[in-house]
Amino acid sequence: MSESATTAYEVLRAADDRDGGLPVKAREKLLTRLERATIDARDAIAAAIDGDFGGRSREETLVAEVLVTVNAIRHIRPRIARWAKPRRVAVGLPFWPSRAWEVLQPLGVVGVLSPWNYPFQLAVLPLVSALAAGNRVMLKPSELAPRTADLLGDLLNDALGPEVIQVVTGGADVAEAFTQLPFDHLFFTGSTQTGRRVMAAAAENLTPVTLELGGKCPVVVMPDADLRETARSIVMGKGLNAGQTCIAPDTVLLVGVSREAFETALRKAAARYYPNGLPTGIASFRHKARLDAILAGAEVKPLTPVGQGERPGQLIITPVHPGSERSREEIFGPILAVETMTSLDEAMSWIRARPSPLAIYLFTRSRKAERRLLASSRAGALVVNGTIIQAAIDGLSFGGVGASGIGRYHGRAGFETFSNRKSYLRASRFSLARLLDPPYTERTRALLARLFR
Repeated sequence: MSESATTAYEVLRAADDRDGGLPVKAREKLLTRLERATIDARDAIAAAIDGDFGGRSREETLVAEVLVTVNAIRHIRPRIARWAKPRRVAVGLPFWPSRAWEVLQPLGVVGVLSPWNYPFQLAVLPLVSALAAGNRVMLKPSELAPRTADLLGDLLNDALGPEVIQVVTGGADVAEAFTQLPFDHLFFTGSTQTGRRVMAAAAENLTPVTLELGGKCPVVVMPDADLRETARSIVMGKGLNAGQTCIAPDTVLLVGVSREAFETALRKAAARYYPNGLPTGIASFRHKARLDAILAGAEVKPLTPVGQGERPGQLIITPVHPGSERSREEIFGPILAVETMTSLDEAMSWIRARPSPLAIYLFTRSRKAERRLLASSRAGALVVNGTIIQAAIDGLSFGGVGASGIGRYHGRAGFETFSNRKSYLRASRFSLARLLDPPYTERTRALLARLFR
């Protein structure tokens, strides 16, 4: 096992054994310091991610990494004291006048494994939830974003201190050792394939997990959709971070909609929002090679000029043929697959035939279509007439189902994920339930008979 990971874990475990969970006031102060440190470091964060990507839009980093993180802190910090208060639970007449509560208390030491595609946001947001719940956190950032990982180590240590946060860096060997530690909770963001390995390793210690994974997020476009607004939302959702977003639109299912009219609307939207190409490039040569392989032999139609960066991306559309890799695998890049459907039923069958996605996007004016898809689909989210914005709404929980993830976070959901829901009962000496105490007599049997009527 990695010595650095073990040592970091032991520091946090010793602090938790000595002092217990963090008091509410301490959590609030630490989050205030983290907010200030994040704002002060915003230019350094943008520069680090730009270096890791070989070309990442400063504005996209400030919006999708820094501002999202700051807003999450501002949402959760003033609510901590209220969420942490014991909640009264009715005991029922048989146990009255006993009193009962549920109390959300810190779990202890939490592990967070974060990915490369949003290397600051997806490292710090789970930390914010875990810290708000009173835990100490050990973070392993992705080795594929080394500049950001080093920045996180310095920023978090200065803002929170080594007995609250430990950041360990390194490659796959460190990550493997990390998953074998006996955390009180392990949080992972990444691919479904890696998520299976993380869950198997955590099971050796019976460590509960939250897995934020991926999947093919479909977009269902109905005949009554506003094509101009639909195209704008899809282009913005797919263009952000060059499509390297787990909730980015993956495949568009046109239900009774002209492909030509849809493509025309997409071109107009792309020309308006990305006239000079995508401002963020493909994050690595390995990932670019994967995207090139997905497109091998496919018909492609560029929507934008070639973008910026060492590995520039280009927003393109491509038809999908059944059985092709594009129809099976999550694309995770600036490639928008398009299929034509004859009915909503056919689109729903397409969705049900694949692993449950993180999100389904529906464009329609019909409440009936909305209700049908809501009732019949399994996904982490259903978003009507929009894409990806659900992740920026702090009051909404975020997470997947099935192959797209286990558990949820953001806002109160994150606070509860990283809390132990403890039952707390103050029993009364006398209650009606005592009438069933032994020894059992005719009176006991008569009372039981009445209770089962």
